Amino acid sequence: MKGVLFLCIHNSGRSQMAAGFMRHLGAGRVTVFSAGSEPANAINPSAVAVMQEVGIDIASAQPQLWTMEMLDAVDVVVTMGCGDACPFLPGKKYVDWPLEDPAGQGVVNVRPIRDEIQRLVEDLLAQIA
Repeated sequence: MKGVLFLCIHNSGRSQMAAGFMRHLGAGRVTVFSAGSEPANAINPSAVAVMQEVGIDIASAQPQLWTMEMLDAVDVVVTMGCGDACPFLPGKKYVDWPLEDPAGQGVVNVRPIRDEIQRLVEDLLAQIA
């Protein structure tokens, strides 16, 4: 089974939405991790709301710091704006998604970010699963 780690700075919006889509669309075919370099205290409420609109519940997710165990367990690392703060481990496939940060934005502005994440996850899933 392939594994994917979604990384962003706060692990409260983009990476959580991506992980939610991958778990949902991958339907057990992919091991999924989501983490950050400087985790926030809670998930972005706008991210939770827009994911609920498409039937995916990420409300119980908790921002967390990435670990070497996560890196070791995956084949693909998807970074989202964390730059040099994201870890690099030789032998892994790295993909960077230059997505707008949903922090501090309302639902109306987060919907297009969610839709772009869904498209990117669908494309990635088609490549690895």
